[in-house]
Amino acid sequence: MPAPIIITSGEPAGIGPELCVQVAQRPLDTPLVVVGDPDLLRQRAQLLGLPLRVQLVDRKTLPDTGLPPHQPGSLAVVPTALARPSTAGQLDAANAAYVLRTLDIAIEGCQRGDFSAMVTAPVHKGIINEAGIPFSGHTEYLAEQTNTPMVVMMLATEGLRVALVTTHLPLREVADAITPARLETVTRILQRDLEEKFGIARPHILVCGLNPHAGEGGHLGREEIEVIEPCLEKLRQEGLQLTGPLPADSLFTPHHLEGADAVLAMYHDQGLPVLKYRGFGQAVNITLGLPIIRTSVDHGTALDLAGSGQADTGSLLTALRYAQQMSAARGR
Repeated sequence: MPAPIIITSGEPAGIGPELCVQVAQRPLDTPLVVVGDPDLLRQRAQLLGLPLRVQLVDRKTLPDTGLPPHQPGSLAVVPTALARPSTAGQLDAANAAYVLRTLDIAIEGCQRGDFSAMVTAPVHKGIINEAGIPFSGHTEYLAEQTNTPMVVMMLATEGLRVALVTTHLPLREVADAITPARLETVTRILQRDLEEKFGIARPHILVCGLNPHAGEGGHLGREEIEVIEPCLEKLRQEGLQLTGPLPADSLFTPHHLEGADAVLAMYHDQGLPVLKYRGFGQAVNITLGLPIIRTSVDHGTALDLAGSGQADTGSLLTALRYAQQMSAARGR
C-alpha cells in the first residue's frame, strides 16, 4: 500500500473543509488523510446533510499502523484543533495560526515520507496577515519551510501545462525580473520536475516571448534578443528540448501545442488565462522545485459558497489525481 496523500483543509470559514467532506463520499483508490479540526469537519458534514465517520490518525504511528481501505462517507483525520469554533463564510483571525499548523504538519510528514504528497485547499492570505502573521501565499511558505531557494508555479489541466517565470508582480516590474539567471533556473526546474515527477523523458518545452510578436526582431522590445534567446540556446547546447521564444498569441494553438509537454510563460496573465479558459474547475496548481510533491486547487476560499453545498469538487479531485500520478512517477 503506498503512503497516503495528505490534504490540508485550508481556511476553516471557506469551502476547504466541505470539499474534504464531499470527496470523502466518493470511492477512492488512493489512501487519503485530512489534517484539520475533526469537529469542524463533522459540523460541515452536518450542515451539508452528508454522512461522515471520522477516523482519528496518530501521525507518529501512522507509518507502522497504516490506514484501512477508504470507505465512502469516512475520513481519516490528523486532528488539529481550531482556536475558536468557525462559522461558514465568516473569517476569524483567531484561527490564522491553525491554518499554518495544518501546513506544517503536512510538510513535516511529507519530508519524513509518512505521506507521498500534499494537496492544499485554499487559504485566505488577508486574514492571516490581519492576525499579524506575515504570509504571502502557500508557494512562498512551502519554499521557506523546506529551505528551497526557488520554486516554480505551474498550472495544469487536461492536455496543457503552463509554468511561469514570474508570478505575482505588477506588469511594470516583469521585464526587469526576467534575468538570464532567473530564466535559466526556472527552465532547469521545469525540465527536471517534468522528468522526475511526471516521468517524461526529454520533455519538449515551448517558451513564450515577453513582447508582442516575440519582440518583432527587436522593434517591439529587445528582451527576446538580449535575454531569452541566449539563455535558451545555452540550455539547448546541454540537450534541453526548447522551442522559442514564440509569440504568445499564436503559441497556444494546436499547431504548436501538439507534441509539447509544457509551456513556459513569462508572466502570470500571459499563460494562465488560456489554461483557465480551457480547464477551470478541472485544473490544478503544482509547485515545482520542492523536495516534496505539492498540488493545490486552482480557486480561492469562496466564502460566499461556504456551507451551501454548491462548491465544486472538480479541482480538488484533479489535484488529488495529479498528486497520485506524480507520486507514482517519482517512485519508479
